[in-house]
Amino acid sequence: MSDAAERAVLRTIAVMRDRMGDPLTVDDLARAAMFSKFHFTRLFQRVTGISPGRFLSALRLQKAKHLLLSTGMNVADISAEVGYSSVSTFSNRFTRSVGMPPTTYRRRAGYAPVIPVDAGTRIPSNARLSFGLRTAQPHDGALIFAGLFPGPIPEGPPVRCAVLERPGRIRFDAVPLGSWYLLAQSVGPHEMHPAADCACPDRPVAVASHGPIFVRRDSVVSADLVLRPVRALDPPVLLALLDVRTYALAERQTAQGDRPSYLKEGAAA
Repeated sequence: MSDAAERAVLRTIAVMRDRMGDPLTVDDLARAAMFSKFHFTRLFQRVTGISPGRFLSALRLQKAKHLLLSTGMNVADISAEVGYSSVSTFSNRFTRSVGMPPTTYRRRAGYAPVIPVDAGTRIPSNARLSFGLRTAQPHDGALIFAGLFPGPIPEGPPVRCAVLERPGRIRFDAVPLGSWYLLAQSVGPHEMHPAADCACPDRPVAVASHGPIFVRRDSVVSADLVLRPVRALDPPVLLALLDVRTYALAERQTAQGDRPSYLKEGAAA
């Protein structure tokens, strides 16, 4: 990817952040990038992996997460601040993407005690997926979360997920038929509180992705991923971060019994 392309996209992302409450259009963003609408849309998708409209929507929800944790603003005011004209639309989208309603997210200080799995009514397969996860930097005790999602942004419940206490290999069996993205993130044991960084609240330390993965009835997929530091070009992680303390307590309590619910759909290989 050329430096010029990345600079153009970064310029556009800066406009998104500065004018988050405005009714921005793709035409507005294309002008900021100094490209035609068609060329800009293709360029943005190639650099970030998602469309400019989807990136803007994710930034708005990310900003809402920050405001919920760092201010006393009510949900209606936050909704308007991040560009939503309807509080109910904002609350529904926030809940679907983050995994809990805005008020619950505030009450839990931005963390999820568990990562729910989308049981749904999807058709299971005999597919076997295996992924090796390692970090670009020496391991510092960070938890590594990996999940299979329908899109390139970690939002909503994954269809399969696992948590590793150190780099290693995970395996997903009986993955539902369809197209999935393996999205992984690590959060350091002493990571800053989600409200601490105004520009990038609730961001993991490092991320990795692989996909789309097309799962057929008897698919066998194997891949190795390296978690790298988060960049400004990476779409925001919308799923609430896993509460490391709750996870550690559950591990101690179930060391000889069933694994916690957010590990039952995936296994360390």
